[in-house]
Amino acid sequence: MSNANSASLYESAKKIYPREMGGKFANLSKLATVSLLGLFYAVPWLMWNDRQAILFDLPARKFYLLELTLWPQDFPYLALLLIIAALSLFFFTALAGRLWCGFACPQTVWTEAFIWMEQLTEGTRSQRMKLDKAPWSWNKLRRKGSKQFLWITFSLWTGFTFVGYFSPIRELSHEIMTLSVGGWTAFWGIFYGFATYGNAGYMREQVCKYMCPYARFQSAMFDKDTLIISYDEARGEPRGGRKRSVNANDAGLGDCIDCTLCVQVCPTGIDIRDGLQYECIACAACIDACDSVMDKMNYPRGLVRYTTEHALQQGETQVIRPRMIVYAALLVLLIGVLVTSMSMRTPIILDVIRDRNALYRELPGNIIENSYTIKLINQSNSAREFRLSVTGVEGITLNGVADTVLVDGGGVLSLPVRARAHRENAYGIMKIDFIVKALDDNDDMIIEDSRFLGPTP
Repeated sequence: MSNANSASLYESAKKIYPREMGGKFANLSKLATVSLLGLFYAVPWLMWNDRQAILFDLPARKFYLLELTLWPQDFPYLALLLIIAALSLFFFTALAGRLWCGFACPQTVWTEAFIWMEQLTEGTRSQRMKLDKAPWSWNKLRRKGSKQFLWITFSLWTGFTFVGYFSPIRELSHEIMTLSVGGWTAFWGIFYGFATYGNAGYMREQVCKYMCPYARFQSAMFDKDTLIISYDEARGEPRGGRKRSVNANDAGLGDCIDCTLCVQVCPTGIDIRDGLQYECIACAACIDACDSVMDKMNYPRGLVRYTTEHALQQGETQVIRPRMIVYAALLVLLIGVLVTSMSMRTPIILDVIRDRNALYRELPGNIIENSYTIKLINQSNSAREFRLSVTGVEGITLNGVADTVLVDGGGVLSLPVRARAHRENAYGIMKIDFIVKALDDNDDMIIEDSRFLGPTP
């Protein structure tokens, strides 16, 4: 087939120029953007007891969260936290649709910031469209160059801040100023900055449409009582333009004047009047746009609004329903488990490994001896002294180890120890408990059970 008669199966995505729009949801979006970005950029600079308050120190295998220090052994807490986050997403999606996507998703937040810089340098929607179509000139070069300067600077600062969560940010800033930053540190900073630049500056809605898996399975969490952004077709149709003085009922028209303003403000370029679409990120810009038009036409607000399918069908919305009860119950349970476990957490880990090469040894004086290896982990940040003891068999003692041991902060101490008991008290398989108690805090104590073997009675 000749090139003249062939048709391309692929079409380049058309650039979307979101229109600026004010309103209560636009103000809420701006507040969310400023708050979340402010937290992201400010938190690494906060200090706590002469160290960075939030720091994920991967080389040292420590996670600092204010007063709390987490170690690799605390991985179950992270797993539980991720499960809680996933359930929270399911709960709020079933309740009110894609609130996360519209107001808190990093892709949305950073895209808002990049669009604001674009508006600052290139102007309004119509001005940006004209600028892109215009031939290159000093004005176009100046505006485009200013935008790129802001974008690149903001992206590099984002990459620097991101790395600052994993490497002390004050030391990192000094290394950058002295050009002594490490290779991998520089790589991750530039990589994350480049990802921010590409995703928020150019790909934008394409990430939400084609890369984000959440957009694909969100419908599985929706039902007829989920609060979503919808167009009231019964009230709006048939749509058509008219003057404000024209009575819509006399003209046989609905309230929609077909101004397409709801399409122009949409960051993903969809028409909300076509019904629920997976591209919708629930930013509610179309609600602000439609309400502003309704105000000008002296029509009631809410042609496009947050509502449920049952409400649109003149039914009753059931907020409390089985799936919401299940999600809420699981969230309360898991949060309770996490809080309880964290509050009862002891910064000591004890592991007792019995020597399996020998059942037991008989020593002079009718003494039975079992060998063990004790691994003691100090999860606090400073060195601590601990007392070791064993109970469970009458007269049992520990040999081969001092009464107290010193373990560095974050250190692991491995000790070969021998437990001894008199033959008349040691017979068969007996349960014993190894006890480790911190000398500086009697509440910091941990008990690990094991087995003591002796002759068969």
